[in-house]
Amino acid sequence: MEAALAPCAVPSSRILRTKPRFRCSFSNPKLPILPNSLTIRSKPSRFTTSVSSPPTSSSSTATPTNSPPESDTGFESGSDKFDWYANWYPVMPICDLDKKVPHGKKVMGIDLVVWWDRNEKLWKVMDDACPHRLAPLSDGRIDQSGRLQCVYHGWCFNGSGDCKLIPQAPLDGPPVHTFKQACVAVYPSIVQHDIIWFWPNSDPKFKNIAETNKPPYIPELEDPSFTKLMGNRDIPYGYDVLVENLMDPAHVPYAHYGLMRLPTPKVKNDREGGRPLEINVKKQDSKGFFSKQEWGYSNFIAPCVYRSSSDPLPEQENEYPAPAASDKAASSKRRLSLIFICIPVSPGRSRLIWTFPRNFGVFIDKIVPRWMFHIGQNTILDSDLHLLHVEERKILERGPKNWQKVCFIPTKSDANVVTFRRWFNKYSNAHVDWRGKYDPSLLPPTPPREQLFDRYWSHVQNCSSCKKAHKYLNALEVILQIASVAMIGVMAVMKQTALSNVARIAVLVAAILSFATSKWLSQFIYKTFHYHDYNHALV
Repeated sequence: MEAALAPCAVPSSRILRTKPRFRCSFSNPKLPILPNSLTIRSKPSRFTTSVSSPPTSSSSTATPTNSPPESDTGFESGSDKFDWYANWYPVMPICDLDKKVPHGKKVMGIDLVVWWDRNEKLWKVMDDACPHRLAPLSDGRIDQSGRLQCVYHGWCFNGSGDCKLIPQAPLDGPPVHTFKQACVAVYPSIVQHDIIWFWPNSDPKFKNIAETNKPPYIPELEDPSFTKLMGNRDIPYGYDVLVENLMDPAHVPYAHYGLMRLPTPKVKNDREGGRPLEINVKKQDSKGFFSKQEWGYSNFIAPCVYRSSSDPLPEQENEYPAPAASDKAASSKRRLSLIFICIPVSPGRSRLIWTFPRNFGVFIDKIVPRWMFHIGQNTILDSDLHLLHVEERKILERGPKNWQKVCFIPTKSDANVVTFRRWFNKYSNAHVDWRGKYDPSLLPPTPPREQLFDRYWSHVQNCSSCKKAHKYLNALEVILQIASVAMIGVMAVMKQTALSNVARIAVLVAAILSFATSKWLSQFIYKTFHYHDYNHALV
C-alpha cells in the first residue's frame, strides 16, 4: 500500500456523493462545547461558545490531466488558503530504501520514482514515467554506469533527469537524447531526520528551494541522546481521517484496549478507564496549531507533522508558564515524543511514518530488532483501521464541510480534533487540493476484510527490517519441516539394533517438536506479516 494498498486495487470506484442528511441545532446554553462554535484565541484562553453557520457542502468535478491546472481549492476573496504545492512532503525513511533498486511511491497524487544516484551520492526524486512511452521508471534498474534505466526500451537517465542514452538512435544520426522532450522531470529533494522529502513542483525556479525553505525541524530527531527507530505503513483511508485520529487521545483506552500501557485513573467509570481530558489549544493559523494537554504538548505542523511531546518546541516555550524546578529536573531525565508524519497519497489512501524518540532505555533499541517493535505497532494500527475506513465514507456521504454539524463533540477531549477540522475547512475547503487529478466525491471501494487489513503489501514490502525477518523466518520454517522429515527417515532406515530405545524416543520427540514448531512458526508469520484480524467484541 505504499503508493496504494496493492491488494485493494479494484478497477471500478463506488461514487459517494456529498449530501447533508442531518441537521443539528443546540439551544441549551449550558452545553460545554459546541463543535461548530469553538473559537481559538492566540492568547491562552478557554473555548467559548458563539453562534455560527457551517459552510454548505460542495462537490467539484475533476478532469484527469498530467499537467495540473490552477488550484481547485475554493476560498472567499481575501481569505487565507493553504497552498498544498508550496510545502515539503516526506516520501520514505531512508532506512527502508534500497540503494540498489529504484522505488515507486505516490505522494499528493504524484507518481514518483526514488533512487540512489551513486555518481552524485544523493537520493533523487523524479517523475515515475519514461518520456518515451510513459512506462514506470520504478520498474527499471540502476545500470552499470549508475544511471536510471527504463527496462522497456533501455533509455537511461542521470540524476538531473537528462537522457544519456537511447539505444535505438543511430550513432551517426541527430542527438535526439539531448532533446528537452527526452528528459524526465526532477523534483527538489532533501534528506532531513533520516527521511527523504520532496517539493511537489519540478519547475527549475524551485531547484534550490532547500536553501531558503526546509522541511519542519524536530529537535529530538537530531539529538544523539535520543533513540528514534522508524516505521512506515500505507493506510486504506484518507489523510484527514488519519491526522484527526492521531490527535485524539480519548479513543486510546477503547479502540486500543489492552495494547498500550496507560495510567490507571483514580476513578474508573468502565473497564477501559476512560476519563475527562483537559486540552487547551493556544494558537491556530494556516501553518497549523499547538496545544497543551495533561501530559505534555502537541503541535500540528501543516500539512504532515503531528508531534506530541513532554516538551514544547523551542519557539513555543514562551507560550507556557515555566515549570517548577522539581518538574524541570524530572523532565530533563526522561523525555519522550510521539512523532507522526501523515502523507496524503490519493483519496482514501494515505501513508504514515512514525517514530517515538526518547532519551531513556536507549539500549533496548540496540538489542531488539526493529521488526519486533513493528508487531505491536501494526496491531495498534489494525485495531481501529476498520472503524476509520468506514467513518471516512460516512463523512463523505454527509459532506466533509458538514463535519461539525453531523458530529456531536461536547467535551474538551476532542479539542485537537475540532481544531484540525476547523483548520482543514478554513484553509483547504475540507479536502486536499489534488489539482484535478481526482474527483473528491470518489473513494476506492471497500475491499474484503483480509485485503483491508493486509500487512504484507502495506508494510512488510516497504520495511527493510520486516522484509528481512519475513525472508529468514520463512526459511527457518522450511528447515524445521525438512529436519522433522529427515529425523523420521533416519530412524526408519536404521536397523533397530543401531539405536537404543532411548535414542529412538529422543529422535522421535525431536522430530515431533520440530514439526510442531514449524506449524506454530507458519501461523506466527501469517499473523505478523500478512493478516491479523481484530475483533473488539472478543477483547
